[in-house]
Amino acid sequence: MAEGRKKVYFERVALIGLGLIGSSLARAIKRHGLAGEIVGHARSQETRELALGLGFIDRAADSAAAAVKGADLVVIAVPVGVTGAIAQEISPALDPGAIVTDVGSVKGAVVDAVAPHIPDGVHFVPAHPVAGTEESGPEAGFAELFEGRWCILTPPPGTDEAAVARVEALWRAVGSKVDSMDPRHHDMVLAITSHLPHLIAYTIVGTATDLETHLQREVIKFAAGGFRDFTRIAASDPVMWRDVFLANKDAVLEMLGRFDEDLTALQRAIRYGDGAALEEIFKRTRAIRRSIVEAGQA
Repeated sequence: MAEGRKKVYFERVALIGLGLIGSSLARAIKRHGLAGEIVGHARSQETRELALGLGFIDRAADSAAAAVKGADLVVIAVPVGVTGAIAQEISPALDPGAIVTDVGSVKGAVVDAVAPHIPDGVHFVPAHPVAGTEESGPEAGFAELFEGRWCILTPPPGTDEAAVARVEALWRAVGSKVDSMDPRHHDMVLAITSHLPHLIAYTIVGTATDLETHLQREVIKFAAGGFRDFTRIAASDPVMWRDVFLANKDAVLEMLGRFDEDLTALQRAIRYGDGAALEEIFKRTRAIRRSIVEAGQA
């Protein structure tokens, strides 16, 4: 967007949490001139000072409640396990008409934890930008993170349509494609597309660390592309992913059960030399990869 055509979507945005997603969103908002002011809060004073030094927030607040005063948009960008506590803390300080949103990759548990603390006259529009890297912290963010990626909105029934439209417009302005889902449906979809792959990656890399010393050295030395990809995924923020698995327990266990059944079928095919069954599975999965590439999500 040309400089002269920038549109301010919100007068003051409050960011609670200044890690990869929060700092990337702040950078994107600044790049596109979408907010008059960005106020940030993180638990650590060191993180707040770093964010100010990096320049992606205009002002730092010592508490979450202080950060949201006067904000017309509040973005909760903390691990999903503490979203409820944050919502409870900021509730008395929210301005009437403000919009509260989040960026968690679990939605059912977040809606259950946050919605009871949203005052009358304040709008809650849960969101999940399906984007990220294995890096974390304020320095890991970059404005292009959301470009061409999906952001899924999961507003509870009865949510103000104008508030939903404003949040959708913001995500589109930073480059995202936007879709809407029921929170529970979102959690089942993400359990297979994101949460289970991370669980598998953590397990495989954990298996490698338990190998005998000489094997472990050679695994690291001769790591091929597949194992390197698993180590990249397994390097993701451990606190964030701990909370994701606990918050989305039912959907993850459901998909893990299905995966276990499919893995047993593969074991059987290998054990009995059933090459035709293996080839059929590999053809089917290759087609899925091609579909992802064609959809621009590779």
